[in-house]
Amino acid sequence: MGEFFRVLTDNGQLFVDGFTNTVKLFLIAAVGSLVLGMLLGAMRVSPVPALRAFGATYVNLVRNTPLTLVFAFLVFAVPKLDVNIDYFASATIALTVYTSAFVCEVIRSGVNTVAAGQAEAARALGMTFGQVLTLIVLPQALRAMVPPMVSVFIAMLKNTTIAAGFSVLEAGAIPAYMAERGEPQFAVLLWITIGFLILILPLVALQRFLERKWRVAR
Repeated sequence: MGEFFRVLTDNGQLFVDGFTNTVKLFLIAAVGSLVLGMLLGAMRVSPVPALRAFGATYVNLVRNTPLTLVFAFLVFAVPKLDVNIDYFASATIALTVYTSAFVCEVIRSGVNTVAAGQAEAARALGMTFGQVLTLIVLPQALRAMVPPMVSVFIAMLKNTTIAAGFSVLEAGAIPAYMAERGEPQFAVLLWITIGFLILILPLVALQRFLERKWRVAR
């Protein structure tokens, strides 16, 4: 047991740096994917065929592409186009591009839970598509959207570990650094697991709270 705690105390700064970068990567990508996902979701339910086609193509293409390939493209291919971007920014963009496709589908599914007659009535009153979506549809769809949206972000938090394979010092990179120091990998992996549980469990608790609250409300 003493050896287990020594791994953490002797390498505390590495764990702090790794999980700090994980949280930064998660927060930035979460905001980015939420904004892009909402834009794509609006396209998916738009009355304009070209926008619907673009949104559907993006979602189908990105969702069926392994996240590792998205990372590889941004880390290795984009610099070949003379675009200067560091590894952390590349990882953030990769997570944003990938997760936004899932956010889009959550939003589309939530919008579809709202009766079509309400949107039609709003349009009959002269409201624009943007007004119907933001003032009538989305507020009602929120209850159906938030719980699965939290699941999407929980998955994204775990997906941040892929960045370790592309030279980003985050939690997933800790085992490689610790191996160089000769630390026992079993203890290292246990501490990383505990760290992710600390980050994920509040999101799970929020998801369950909202599900119980809105189930009662309905």
